[in-house]
Amino acid sequence: MKSLLMVEDDPLIRRAFVIRLESMGYRVHCADNGESALERIHERTPDLVLLDVSLPGDDGFVVARRIRELPVTANVPIIFVTASQRPDLRRRALGLGAVGFLQKPFQAADLADAIRATLSPLPAA
Repeated sequence: MKSLLMVEDDPLIRRAFVIRLESMGYRVHCADNGESALERIHERTPDLVLLDVSLPGDDGFVVARRIRELPVTANVPIIFVTASQRPDLRRRALGLGAVGFLQKPFQAADLADAIRATLSPLPAA
């Protein structure tokens, strides 16, 4: 079973994500700020990180840089999520190696598609 780390400070959004992702068959670990996200990553390396941009303390970009600095997590895929409409955020996220960027509110199917596209093996050539 693939494991996801969801870093989201809003408890209602976090709970909704967990319900949806668990129903899709993923094991979901949660963190509500950057510090706890990094602690969780040290405990168990996830297959994918869903990372909110706006977090208390370090923002999602700082957390992503710290994830990339660790050899064990340098290649863990990150999908950023944000409610912000700032156009520069997508560029910043992709510049940090994010594999996806979703702006809230988004459809559950969009989240599911982004995760499946990231975690599904590529077809043989």
